[in-house]
Amino acid sequence: MQIIDGRKIKDEILKDLKDKVEALPFPPIFCDILVGDDTVSASYVRIKGKAAESVGIKFRTVNFPKGITTEEVVEEIENLNHVPLMCGIIVQLPLPAHIDTQTVLDAIYPKLDVDCLGKLNNNNFYNDTGSIGYPTALACMKLLETLHIDLKDKNIVVLGQGKLVGLPVTHLLKKQGLNVSVVNSQTENVDTLTKEADLIISAIGRGKFITGDMVKDGVVIVDAGTSEENGSVVGDVDMESVGDRASFITPTPGGVGPVTVAMLLENVYQVAKNKNE
Repeated sequence: MQIIDGRKIKDEILKDLKDKVEALPFPPIFCDILVGDDTVSASYVRIKGKAAESVGIKFRTVNFPKGITTEEVVEEIENLNHVPLMCGIIVQLPLPAHIDTQTVLDAIYPKLDVDCLGKLNNNNFYNDTGSIGYPTALACMKLLETLHIDLKDKNIVVLGQGKLVGLPVTHLLKKQGLNVSVVNSQTENVDTLTKEADLIISAIGRGKFITGDMVKDGVVIVDAGTSEENGSVVGDVDMESVGDRASFITPTPGGVGPVTVAMLLENVYQVAKNKNE
């Protein structure tokens, strides 16, 4: 088994990105909005901020108290939309239950929606007319690209059809004409599909769901799922039992997550590049 080192791949992407950002005639600004005081969400914001600043992107964070209203968040986003040199705005999810998440996401100008979560950018993505994609789905594709594996005629199984990963990564794979089977909550005989898979991309958020007896020898696994177990973050794959069978596998943490941050910043750069043209 060979571990796919997401941190190393992220560093390579950021090194190239730094050169591209330095070539811009202005320093792009990127903003992350945080509502409440969740420590995990706050740590994700810090990670993104550190990565952004390392490549020359100016990072701004706006932190609201948990009791803020949907209307107040939308008002702040409308102000941020007009900040000169703003090249990306995201909202740290999940938001508190009383806030209308989609209304907040749709308040971000589509050209600044670097998480691709607004309705317009979502439609553009699936119509193949947009320049911005879902960062985690793009990260999965980037990880596969580094393996230089010909996926034509391979059996590919995507577990989960969530908005952030499963659905968009399935679209990207099918766009390449690849053979993709989908596992969702209604799928029966999941084991049958996974045992025949040459590549598994999992994004269901069920800790250690995929075990060694569910996969065949030589399988490639991209684990994009995360959940908590005894205070630690774990992936969808039981590394201990799958390890002897997989040829390549992404760890959790240290696999898809770091590359997702890099692809998010690539989106920020694309906005800056288009603004400059």
